Amino acid sequence: MIRLSAGLSCAAALVAALSAAHAQQAPMSFFVTSQGIGKGADLGGLEGADAHCRQLAEAAAPGNGRTWRAYLSTSSVDARDRIGAGPWHNAKGELVARDVASLHNGASNLTKQTALSEKGELVKGRGDDVNMHDILTGSNPDGTAAAETCNDWTSSGDGAAIVGHHDRIGLRDDAPSKSWNSSHPSRGCSQEQLKASGGAGLLYCFAAN
Repeated sequence: MIRLSAGLSCAAALVAALSAAHAQQAPMSFFVTSQGIGKGADLGGLEGADAHCRQLAEAAAPGNGRTWRAYLSTSSVDARDRIGAGPWHNAKGELVARDVASLHNGASNLTKQTALSEKGELVKGRGDDVNMHDILTGSNPDGTAAAETCNDWTSSGDGAAIVGHHDRIGLRDDAPSKSWNSSHPSRGCSQEQLKASGGAGLLYCFAAN
């Protein structure tokens, strides 16, 4: 019995090790862009935003074969319907969310520590030397379209866009401040206005396949 127990313990340890190794090796299917396009919320519409995700992903992991989509809503499109079915892992292979439902119902693992850039780096947030935690989404908490999308991501002037906090921290201890996808409207659509409220025109990118 002692030998059997020891054997079972070794087997359990091996399974745990293999599971951890598999998690480490999971290909990147989610990231926060390390940089914005540079024109505020004028992303060239959804097509331009998707191209930005694709370019950054390809630079970080050439030949990844993924179909990359920016997590953005417009007046006619819901962000939750653009990003595939999941699961999604960050650049270090860590699970961020298993599916669309868990991504939006509070069961996700999306935090400052896991919402990494395509380079596997932390994105600066509240309390860092530069705050860039406002991520453009144009979405409600459930991933449907909000009213504010900077003219469907074609404006760098008047208007506003809903942003989320990738670090889940805000000015208050309330649900919007802790929301990764629907915290508050931006002060405007220009690059400078996005910076003024703690952003840099960054996006969430998800692999839809």
